[in-house]
Amino acid sequence: MSAISDLSRPLAGGQPLTVDASLPRLSPVAHRALERAGLGTIRDKVVGGERLSYEDGLALYACNDLSAVGALANLVRERKHGDLTYFNRNIHVDPTNVCVAECIFCSFSRLKTGDPNAYLMQVDEVVGRVRDLRGKFLTEIHMVNGLNPDLPFSYYTDLLKALKVEQPDLHIKAFTAVEIHFFAEFYGMTYEEVLQQLMDAGLDSMPGGGAEIFHPRARKKLCKDKADADEWLAVHRLAHKMGMRTNCTMLFGSIERVEERVDHVIRLRELQDETGGFQTFIPLRFHNTNNRLRKIPEPTAGDTLRTFAVSRLMLDNMPHIKAYWPMLGIELAQLSLDFGVDDIDGTVLEERIYHMAGADTPQGLARADLISLIRRAGRIPVERDTLYHVAAEA
Repeated sequence: MSAISDLSRPLAGGQPLTVDASLPRLSPVAHRALERAGLGTIRDKVVGGERLSYEDGLALYACNDLSAVGALANLVRERKHGDLTYFNRNIHVDPTNVCVAECIFCSFSRLKTGDPNAYLMQVDEVVGRVRDLRGKFLTEIHMVNGLNPDLPFSYYTDLLKALKVEQPDLHIKAFTAVEIHFFAEFYGMTYEEVLQQLMDAGLDSMPGGGAEIFHPRARKKLCKDKADADEWLAVHRLAHKMGMRTNCTMLFGSIERVEERVDHVIRLRELQDETGGFQTFIPLRFHNTNNRLRKIPEPTAGDTLRTFAVSRLMLDNMPHIKAYWPMLGIELAQLSLDFGVDDIDGTVLEERIYHMAGADTPQGLARADLISLIRRAGRIPVERDTLYHVAAEA
């Protein structure tokens, strides 16, 4: 299997967008803080470009000095991207929330058609959402669904084809690995047959959802009746082999242990070593509203920032770390830009999944709002497309 080449990031005018990796340095104060925090050896590895181990990941989670961990993550972030911070213009459409899986953390799905708040959007309705936003220079549609047993596979291929007819240059990022696994089992196809038919119909890339936590102890409790870790990874491995870019995620802050978080990112790192096909890693913060884990407190701001920082440090081969602002809130998303994050997603019009779980963030932000958010955090906003080609420096 051949690895996919490094991501290119050309400017609209054709000039390469480059970062001077020689500039970022740890200050003497940061060096002393890291030494006092017991992270001197990890600091030396990071400064020297050496890969961190499982034990290093545990030590970063155990460290009492969050600012020291953040300083290390920011060093890596600025080596890769300087102050550049990416966003795009996208819409989230989730055509159906009917789902046979009973994930105990999920506030979005309904078990069967006809249940209260269950829904199914017709193809024309989804296309209409895109048509209504044509004047907003929409570049990406992000689509994920429940595992709906009442639909023919043609529903999904017809939907992709209709979206491409409506806006041929629209990038369609759709269907998690869990959905691909479900399609293969339910419709009697192989992963490759499913992916090829979806790609032929217009699928351009895949989101990273459904990863949750790979470790079997936590996964069995969280989502025992959907694709397991090996199956999730197998779908992404094949998608990369077929030339498709994908994203990857981790749900954190529910019942998983720190050891399981570190195990999770290492498994992603290993697949990235093998294929090079992941674009960005998105740690997804657990929300406890309207689901069966409502008695578990949500992760603190400190735990959230630490998870971003540790992810950036452990995933040395991952091009980007994304903070999904509808999940975090605007202020925490801004803070995350100092803890390893270089992407805050996009306009995210009409997001449902996290709002059904209690998120009180806006239903979408305008381009000007995203630019202001990034600038107020002291970073440089860069508008991108889905594949991280630069559309404009704002």
